Amino acid sequence: MVHAGFETKLLLGMLLLVCCFTPLRSQELVSSPLNTSGQIMVEGHPAPYLIRHLPVSSFPQLPVAVQDALTRRSCLIPQTYEAHQPENVVHASLERPGSSDWAVLCSANGDVSLLVFLSSSNGEPAVLASAPETERLQSYSASSVLGFNWAIDPASPQAVHEAQLGMRHPPPRLDHDALADSVVDRHTIYHFYSRNAWTLIDTQD
Repeated sequence: MVHAGFETKLLLGMLLLVCCFTPLRSQELVSSPLNTSGQIMVEGHPAPYLIRHLPVSSFPQLPVAVQDALTRRSCLIPQTYEAHQPENVVHASLERPGSSDWAVLCSANGDVSLLVFLSSSNGEPAVLASAPETERLQSYSASSVLGFNWAIDPASPQAVHEAQLGMRHPPPRLDHDALADSVVDRHTIYHFYSRNAWTLIDTQD
C-alpha cells in the first residue's frame, strides 16, 4: 500500500522538477523560491539572468551524512542552463579504486562551492573551488537571459585517458576516477585525488 505521505512527497518532487526544468521563453524569468534572477552588466549593458536550483531532497541517493552536511550549509544545488534532469551531484570512486565518494555544487548566500565528500572524511567536505554565482553565467541559444554554466561529472580513467590523447607523452592511465569540472560548451578541467591531496590533471603539453 502506498501511504498518503509518500504520494504527497512524490507530487511535490514532480512539481519541483517541472518548475526547475521548464524551458525559458524569450526574456521570461520563471518565478520560484528556488530560482535566483536579476541583472548584471555585460559589455556595458544590463543583461538578465536566471539560475535554477534544486533542494537537497531532490537527491535521495545522497548518504544521510552528506545530506545533513549540505543542509547545515543551507545548500541548494544549482542547475546548468542546459539541464534536463537533476545534475551537479556526482557519485564516483574519487579517493581510491572502489571507494564511494560524492561531489556536489552547493549554492548558498549568493556563492557556489564545489564540495567533495570522501568516504574517509566523516562528513566533512573538501572545498575545491568557490565563486559568486553571478561569475558563472553565460549566454546561450537565442535567449537574452544568461544561464548558469558550471557543471561537474564523474570522469573514469578511460575518459581522462581520452582527454590526454593529444599529448606527446600521455601519462600512465589513472587507477580510479577523477572529477570533471566544466564550463558548459567551453572547457573542462580534471581534479584528481592521490596521496592525500587534490591536483589538476594535465591534458595538454
